This record gives sequence, structure tokens and C-alpha cells, in this order.
Amino acid sequence: MLQDKDRIFTNLYGLGEKGLAGARKRGDWDGTAGIIAKGRDWIIDEMKKSGLRGRGGAGFPTGLKWSFMPKDSGGRPHYLVVNADESEPGTCKDREIMRHDPQKLIEGCLIASFAMGAHVCYIYVRGEFIREREALQAAVDEAYAAGLLGKNAAGSGWDFDLYVHHGAGAYICGEETALLESLEGKKGMPRLKPPFPANMGLYGAPTTVNNVESIAVAPTILRRGSDWFAGLGRPNNTGTKIFSISGHVNNPCNVEEEMGIPLRELIEKHAGGVRGGWDNLLAIIPGGSSVPMIPKAVCDEILMDFDSLKAAQTGLGTAAVIVMDKSTDLIKAIARISAFYKHESCGQCTPCREGTGWMWRMMERMASGEAQVSEIDMLLDVTKRVEGHTICALGDAAAWPIQGLMRHFRHVVEERLTTHKGASTQVAAE
Repeated sequence: MLQDKDRIFTNLYGLGEKGLAGARKRGDWDGTAGIIAKGRDWIIDEMKKSGLRGRGGAGFPTGLKWSFMPKDSGGRPHYLVVNADESEPGTCKDREIMRHDPQKLIEGCLIASFAMGAHVCYIYVRGEFIREREALQAAVDEAYAAGLLGKNAAGSGWDFDLYVHHGAGAYICGEETALLESLEGKKGMPRLKPPFPANMGLYGAPTTVNNVESIAVAPTILRRGSDWFAGLGRPNNTGTKIFSISGHVNNPCNVEEEMGIPLRELIEKHAGGVRGGWDNLLAIIPGGSSVPMIPKAVCDEILMDFDSLKAAQTGLGTAAVIVMDKSTDLIKAIARISAFYKHESCGQCTPCREGTGWMWRMMERMASGEAQVSEIDMLLDVTKRVEGHTICALGDAAAWPIQGLMRHFRHVVEERLTTHKGASTQVAAE
């Protein structure tokens, strides 16, 4: 269990002062110019040594991503874009950072931008986040007034401007290249890669897109040292992570914990346990609605990190833990998730545009018991034809929940279909 001295987000619940003065008391903006004075290579090497992996879902090594930015831009500007489009169902961590601990994010933007040679950063905020954007903009204004942003930012000698951009509320804009399209004023539709944003991103210039949490933890890592961060968690899964726990628990919450904490310990210590006790647990979606669910038998022992969950044929994703007890209609729940992905598909790729609607309609038929048992395999075949055949990962996100349901609870689906068929036959006979 994470000790208080190792917590990065010390005002996650907004209990302390939210302004710049309060943030400084908590250690933000302490020696920022000194960190920048150590140079780009030192910053990137420290981030690599820390083992930090992207907190937005993909888990790509952050330091390595920063190093992809070209040293010589050929006269083109460099950009940092922070992905604050937190639209994954079940996820609510970044909004708390923006509301209660925004100076950590703002300081991280300055340091990360310097490390990548960027004089400008954009924070792209989800369309539905109104109060969060207002809180973040107020924090940015306060940082400008204090000389922490703008010319000679924080006395570092680096000129740096930070802009808060409000999206229009599309899930697809959480995908980094769709986000860039939206930021340029175009329809949010993913770009083909390559070219990758590090070579041709915002306005055709070298760009890095990072999640809010990934950027917000950087100043603390650099202040306390990469060895400290790497000493938390497990090898290749280091550091701390904010977990969002929702669903059938007694105390839904956000909590910062050590990577690799057992899932059962996370729920029982921080979320008040499963409603009705641990034995009332049916299944858990461990990383936001796009990752496959796991049954109680797996939940008993699983560790909450990238590699452990991948080995269990699911994923850490955004670490949004959705708990479902035995009162849950799992088929109906996955049908609802399928409806979400059908609604949010941008329609650019045929497998996703056609497949998400087809999968949703099939899941609705299964939820009501009107499908045939033989159609389960046909549905799984369609998920495989969508998964991995689209420009971005939305196709995968639509396919995986269904695959997880059938992998662990196929017997539940079959029972519903045969029971309904038997009832229908009996009614017809009467």
C-alpha cells in the first residue's frame, strides 16, 4: 500500500488550497528553473530511467516518446499537446487533477515542452468538462501573472506559452491524431500513421501528445529522482497510478496507489469493498469500458498493472475499475457499451462504421434472448474482423468487451438464449 510520503497528487480531493500559493506549499514550482538548467538530455534520460509508462491507456514509455522528437526541426516549431479529453466510460482521474491540482500539470507542461524544444503547448479539454476547464484556465492565468509562463518562464530562460482548448464532446478526439485534427479546426477523424505526430503532428510540425497524468507526474519524478519512482511498483510497471473505482462498491472513489497493487486490496481498502461482500462479486472491467471484463476467479489474485492484466487477456487501460456484482445483467451491460461505441465511431473505416452497429444490434438480440446459440460464434467472428482492421483503436475497443463476455460468460449467454427459446416454444405449443 502506498505511503503518504510517496503520493504525488496531495490535493486530489480538493481539501487543500487550490490556488498557486497552496500548490507552492505542496512543493510545486520548487526549483523548476534548476531542473530546466540541467538540459533536455538529462530530463529525457531521467524520465526513461523512471520507467513511467503513459497513463492514458496505451502504456507507452513516456521518456522514449519524448526522445522521438527531432533534435533539429529544420525551422519548424515543436508542439506539446496534452490530451485532457477524458471520455473513456468509467474514467474520472484527469478531471480531478485539473480541478484540484492544476499547477502540477502546468509545471509539467513547461518542463516537458522544454525537453522537446517546444515553446507552445495546448491542453485539449473534453467538451463536457466545463468547470474543469474554468479551473484550469484560472490556474494558467495565475501562473502567467506570477511569471511562471510566458517570456523567461519561471526564470528558466525558456519562453513558453500555454493554451487551454475546449473540445466539442467527441469520444474519438481522445485518439491522438483525431485530437490534432480537431485542434486544427477540422472534423475529429484519426489520421493514418505513419507519419507519426513526432514527425508531422499539429500544423504539420513535430508534436508529442501526452495524457494529463503522464505530464503532471513529471516534475515530481525529476525533483525526487528517477530511482525513487522506479522503486515503486513492479519492474516495467513502476510508480504510482490514479485508479478510478466505480460500480457496485460501497465507496466509489479516485485513489492514488502503487502500481501492481492486488485488485482485491485496492477495492477493499479504498472503495469500501464490493456491495454485499467480496463473494457477491460477479465480474470487473479493470481499465475502462474498452478492455475485456474478468470474472471473480481472476479478480481474486490479479495485480493492477500493465503486464499482469495483459497476461489475463485484458488491460490496465486508464485504470478505471468498474465493479459488477451478481445483480448485474452482463449481457445487457455489454450491449450498452456496444451502443456507446456504435454512437462514437467516426465512420471513417468500414469495419468500424458497419461493424459497431452490427455488433450492437446482435448484442441487443442476445440481451433479450432472441438470438440463436449458433450466432455467438458468428458475433465473435465479426469482432475479429473489426479488431485490428481500423486506423485507430476504436474498432478494438468495440470488439474487446464482447470478446471478454464470451470468453468468461459464454455459458450465461447460451443459457439465456436456450431458456428464451424453450419459453417461446412452450408458448407456441399452448
